[in-house]
Amino acid sequence: MRPSVMRSAAQLLRRRNYSSASGQQARKVAILGAAGGIGQPLSLLMKLNPLVSSLSLYDIAATPGVAADVSHINSPALVKGFMADDQLAEALDGADLVIIPAGVPRKPGMTRDDLFNINAGIVKNLCTAIAKYCPNALVNMISNPVNSTVPIAAEVFKKAGTYDEKRLFGVTTLDVVRARTFYAGKANVDVNTVDVPVVGGHAGITILPLFSQATPSTNALSAEEIKALTKRTQEGGTEVVEAKAGKGSATLSMAYAGAVFGDACLKGLNGVPDIVECSYVQSTVTELPFFASKVRLGKNGVEEVLGLGQLTQFEKEGLEALKGELKSSIEKGVAFANAS
Repeated sequence: MRPSVMRSAAQLLRRRNYSSASGQQARKVAILGAAGGIGQPLSLLMKLNPLVSSLSLYDIAATPGVAADVSHINSPALVKGFMADDQLAEALDGADLVIIPAGVPRKPGMTRDDLFNINAGIVKNLCTAIAKYCPNALVNMISNPVNSTVPIAAEVFKKAGTYDEKRLFGVTTLDVVRARTFYAGKANVDVNTVDVPVVGGHAGITILPLFSQATPSTNALSAEEIKALTKRTQEGGTEVVEAKAGKGSATLSMAYAGAVFGDACLKGLNGVPDIVECSYVQSTVTELPFFASKVRLGKNGVEEVLGLGQLTQFEKEGLEALKGELKSSIEKGVAFANAS
């Protein structure tokens, strides 16, 4: 029974973007924050990925236990656990992809400022180490607030002389995952066939799902239903935080989304063509320096940042409404990174 369950899980992941390693280069992946609520299930999912040959799990505590647990899974990736500052260099050495879910999760009543004040310093320190020990790795930022932590990472890399805008990503895939799920339920279509681009940022009103571009398309949804779907997508994180009643945030769905985007990056590195995902990256799509939109991935990371396409009036209004908050979050991250 257990092997069949594992095969079923692996098959599901392949359908949602995982792929066979046949004929492709295996890669080292480092997860920073691997013992946390997102980090543990993310470690499990990346262990199942056939493109991963080496899985490096790092956190400030408890990582040896997580690594031992995950290492028993009968998939090819070799797992090592690393703990505390003195082992960070070894954890990062030779990494092709670094995924960062480190930091504290959002709790009921916690403002974005509260989250920023804790996680910004963590991200800054980890990115300083990345610049030193694996400057050519792709970096997938999960630590919130992503709207600010990605600019922090960019500034740290600039100071170190290692910044390559093609290699830094804010992981906004959870917004896409939610938009697909909510749209499929409302439109009564097979969720496995659904795609919905989500642009902007990764918090509140900065999250803008483009349901007018959803596939398969439908005329069954009213303007009010589209507004409701948009609001639910924007507030998906809050929905989970409140449902968990102070005992967690969106850890499992975020781990899944992080694994899907990580797999897309690995496939891009290995030269698989036409890998397109939404991500928060350095951008000229709008006047803002960072923005989430569809991105074509390749051997060097970002191969092409794609435009927004045709928007409805409702989406145009949403785009204008998000810019002020997103601009402020970007500026806050840049100021923090350059304060010392």
